[in-house]
Amino acid sequence: MNATSGKVVRIGGASGFWGDSSLGPVQLVREGSIDYLVFDYLAELTMSILAGARMKRPEEGYATDFVAVALRSVLRQAVAQGIRIVSNAGGVNPRGCAAAVQALADELGVPVRIAIVTGDDVLALAPAMRAAGAVDMSSGDPLPEKLVTANAYLGALPIARALDAGADIVITGRCVDSAVTLGVLLHEFSWPADDFDRLAAGSLAGHIIECGCQATGGLHTDWAAVPDWANIGYPIVECHEDGSFILTKPPETGGLVTPATVGEQLLYEIGDPASYLLPDVTCDFRQVRMEQAGLHRVLVTGARGRPPTGTYKVSATAAVGFKLSAQLTIVGVDAAAKAKRTGEALIERGRWLLREAGAADFLATHVELLGTESAYGPHAQPLPTREVVLRLTVTHADRQALVMFSREFAAPGTSWSPGTTGVGGRPSVAPVLRQFAFLLPKEQVEPTVMIGDTTFAVQLPPAKPQVAPEPLASAAGALPARPRKTVPLVQIAWGRSGDKGDSSNIGLIARRPELLAVLMEQVTPERVKEYLRHLVQGPVHRYELPGIHAINLVCEHALGGGGMASLRNDPLGKGMAQMLLDMPVEVPENLLPELPA
Repeated sequence: MNATSGKVVRIGGASGFWGDSSLGPVQLVREGSIDYLVFDYLAELTMSILAGARMKRPEEGYATDFVAVALRSVLRQAVAQGIRIVSNAGGVNPRGCAAAVQALADELGVPVRIAIVTGDDVLALAPAMRAAGAVDMSSGDPLPEKLVTANAYLGALPIARALDAGADIVITGRCVDSAVTLGVLLHEFSWPADDFDRLAAGSLAGHIIECGCQATGGLHTDWAAVPDWANIGYPIVECHEDGSFILTKPPETGGLVTPATVGEQLLYEIGDPASYLLPDVTCDFRQVRMEQAGLHRVLVTGARGRPPTGTYKVSATAAVGFKLSAQLTIVGVDAAAKAKRTGEALIERGRWLLREAGAADFLATHVELLGTESAYGPHAQPLPTREVVLRLTVTHADRQALVMFSREFAAPGTSWSPGTTGVGGRPSVAPVLRQFAFLLPKEQVEPTVMIGDTTFAVQLPPAKPQVAPEPLASAAGALPARPRKTVPLVQIAWGRSGDKGDSSNIGLIARRPELLAVLMEQVTPERVKEYLRHLVQGPVHRYELPGIHAINLVCEHALGGGGMASLRNDPLGKGMAQMLLDMPVEVPENLLPELPA
């Protein structure tokens, strides 16, 4: 595939999650010269948050910022420019989101046609799924008796059909993150549903921009080389009919677009790059290639595709108790020791109170000393510190038990350690919604589009037989035995980590092609498992992406349950790549690159 002349569709990625900056849509609409504005709001953790919001108020359950902040700032200008908008901000209540968008459009005097994609809510099927033996994809646990939500990850075809029907704004519930982009491309280029290479390429374009500025220098390993964080540019993909695309950003914005920054985002949370499963296509990203095509312009080619599976992944949540998390700051000599003792005393007092009330013990407790590298486990560097943040988290089956315990978090300010400060009042108690993921046959789900007074079902293409990925020879060459030098991994690789449920995904890209051999030799699953043994409880799997000289590591049972169920300060594993990049590796001296200044 090559970026050729002809029709080009420019799509701006305005949001990477619910809570992203309000800068994205304004920047892209004013300066991006885009045809479409797409928003991704629905991280797995976000679905849990939205489910919790709907439990409190049935009219909520969607990403309210999409309406109150994003659209309010750009809707009038977007409509004037003919920019169409696609968003999964509907969460667990897409109809409520659409009603709020219509009310805003009426207020602004802007005529819009709004389409709603539904069908992802499969909660009514939960009893039958449980009876059929559905189990969690990660743990193998049976489904709980009572689920709060159950949403199938729909694909891009319903979005394309909504655009075909003339929608100016498309609002979906749960769909795969990349579908908001692929749906646009299916509509614009009329790609056949069985042109799997192009569907994989379009999905990759969506995957690259689905996390906002993570593709334009955000979270980049060489962060000091990324200019102007305050005005970092949001991503734009210039897509061609053959599936190739160029990743760029609006002019005169900050950030950095290079094969390294884009490559880090390619690896983000993809699991097995030979079989990245999506509802419309099974993607193979192993031979994807990236090349600098101008200042802040990276050409991406080489995605391959195969038929999708016959199932949807379903993300479900179940209430499993309540959680309370609070922080105190301890200042002065021996701050870490004082903080540790404070945490232990709080838990001891809490247990005494529970016994006095005739209540059960905490389900779980977790104490972290932020500022002491406690998350690094055996790799922490015990430097003296005179300021520590004590973070204490507990869970319990009874909300009132934690409400009682919450009253104790002000007491350390006068009772125990000198230098105790930063008490922000009583911490709040929140429900814990554990995530479950399982598979559901596609024929049990009916995606539906509603636009105006018209409602129609979206027919999926006939299933095709599954095809195994082609085996690839490793691109890693042989290495000389000596002389070698021991250096931290960061000196030869860029890295990024993310989550999938309770698994951590750590992607590593060799800084030069010949250094891939070092990654293959030195960064083995066994060694990664040992180095991160204080965090990773399950096996580690390694995959190679020779096209961008990279490896992808999937660490199972690594996030303490993941999402809202985790008690950790880093429940999504955002810091795990940073930890691994400290791991020492032996590198032939003639291959050692210099880190950027």
